[in-house]
Amino acid sequence: MKDIKYTILSNEALTRDVYRMVLEGDTSECIRPGQFIEIRIPGRYLRRPISICDYEEGKLTIIYKVVGEGTMDMSTWKAGQSLEALCALGNGYDISAAPDQPVVTGGGVGVPPMYALTKALLAAGKHPRVALGFNTKDEIFYEEEFKALGVPVSVTTVDGSYGTRGFVTSVLGDADYAFCCGPEPMLKAVHQSVHGGQFSFETRMGCGFGACMGCSRKMKSGYKRICKDGPIFPWEDIQW
Repeated sequence: MKDIKYTILSNEALTRDVYRMVLEGDTSECIRPGQFIEIRIPGRYLRRPISICDYEEGKLTIIYKVVGEGTMDMSTWKAGQSLEALCALGNGYDISAAPDQPVVTGGGVGVPPMYALTKALLAAGKHPRVALGFNTKDEIFYEEEFKALGVPVSVTTVDGSYGTRGFVTSVLGDADYAFCCGPEPMLKAVHQSVHGGQFSFETRMGCGFGACMGCSRKMKSGYKRICKDGPIFPWEDIQW
């Protein structure tokens, strides 16, 4: 973990309230997909945790949703501005534990980290398929980016305005192992539909690196800190 100064290369809207920001700076702490950064926002007490969508040497991509004053501030930042962020936090997904044909599932703002994960699975010789879930057609983003990776992609919408009507569980098929990130009801539904996998939990965080204990959650093996011990937990340790 480092406190790093980044330069904003771009900050653009993907949907009405979802933005993609590309940053230039040190990415040496990014070692696994599924990690996140904590961004310092001037005038705000707490940093904002944002999952990492993609990374390469010297460049970092994040996708975030405007849900409050902090992320609203972020949406106004321009190319050329700088920001400070703790990078990279969390344990990330363990690619070595994946079977040959896992399903990668993302819902809403849980979609971004699944992009880097899918790239990593392909690089490791795996054959993933992707299931993306949204509420409605207007909220869909990154479908084409996933398809450009050459993987099968299924999209579901709750209202049926695009793709398959319903939730991502409706397109899991006979999948037995899932990588998952999204709202907790989705995590629970996917968890109950498979027999193995790795699940990323979203929650409010104070420090982001395990000191404040504010994001603790009970797992089968005891209380775990989402920021430090997670945000990814194995299927067999999750307790609902």
